Amino acid sequence: MPSKKKLDYKKAGVDISAADRLVRRIQPIALKTARPGLLAGVGGFSGLFDLHSRKYRHPVLVSSTDGVGTKLRIAFMMDIHDTVGIDLVAMGVNDILTQGAEPLFFLDYFATGKLKPKTALQVIRGIADGCRLAGCTLIGGETAEMPSFYSDGEYDLAGFAVGVVEKDRIPNPASIVPGDVLIGIPSSGLHSNGYSLARRVLLEIKGLSLEDRISELGRTLGEELLEPTRIYTKVIRYLLRNHAIKGIAHITGGGVSGNLPRIFPEGRRAWIERGSWLVPPVFELIRRLGGITQMEMDRTFNNGLGIILVVGKKNVDTIERSLRKMGERYSLIGEIRKGKKGVTFIS
Repeated sequence: MPSKKKLDYKKAGVDISAADRLVRRIQPIALKTARPGLLAGVGGFSGLFDLHSRKYRHPVLVSSTDGVGTKLRIAFMMDIHDTVGIDLVAMGVNDILTQGAEPLFFLDYFATGKLKPKTALQVIRGIADGCRLAGCTLIGGETAEMPSFYSDGEYDLAGFAVGVVEKDRIPNPASIVPGDVLIGIPSSGLHSNGYSLARRVLLEIKGLSLEDRISELGRTLGEELLEPTRIYTKVIRYLLRNHAIKGIAHITGGGVSGNLPRIFPEGRRAWIERGSWLVPPVFELIRRLGGITQMEMDRTFNNGLGIILVVGKKNVDTIERSLRKMGERYSLIGEIRKGKKGVTFIS
């Protein structure tokens, strides 16, 4: 006998009405991130942005996409979801800043097994906070409810950042020469990379709890691990407007040794002096408790450096004055020399 119960999409696990209500609640949140050029944002089939409003002579669009990775596991465990939205924006926006771009707009993709509006709104509010810090608008996104695809209470995030730069203002790797100076701008902690190793050491091998207060951190382990990725729009855009910057590297997965050489021409090598910048205590905690080699730390974590600038030696003094004027912490960490493309650390 056929079942008398009528099957619908909701019984199959997808609540369209809940998703529609969520979109209506997202719209005013996204609107608070609006900036000049926005024509149509959240709620339509696509977003519209008027590039001519920015009065560029030869505009080049710059784009990047990224996620938050296994840092989301920490958010799930702590049931705190607003900070990972900032991480999502940061990972994309910081990448486009390396090309000298002005961030314009951001889109997100939120996928979960069963939509929980309270959790989703926390994430979106975090994304909006990140957009305000980055100076871009949350122009659109997608919420996908995928029953049985994700475990209960879990979700995944992807973000898409778009910016614009004048073609003649794109940093040119060929301009990097021996004698150029490396300036490090601090990270806010782990940012959003190396969490699989960090969780393995701290939570699984050592059995620490996210509620444990760690003396050298000055706060709980969970608070440290959920510290949002820093967004560098303010400092980078200011420096680009006022100084000649030859190269900008965003230090993400792969660490300094994996990311800094990406902006070099062949025949250029970075020589970096250990001890020339402050390494946040969380990195030493992971290294010590996990018995991890320094080489592995170098190619996994940012070790306290979120952005590295390559600048001409003659421009260092004026750039330092600008950084001090902004109240920005920085370190002179090394120089460029001839050699095989890569990084050498010296003690």
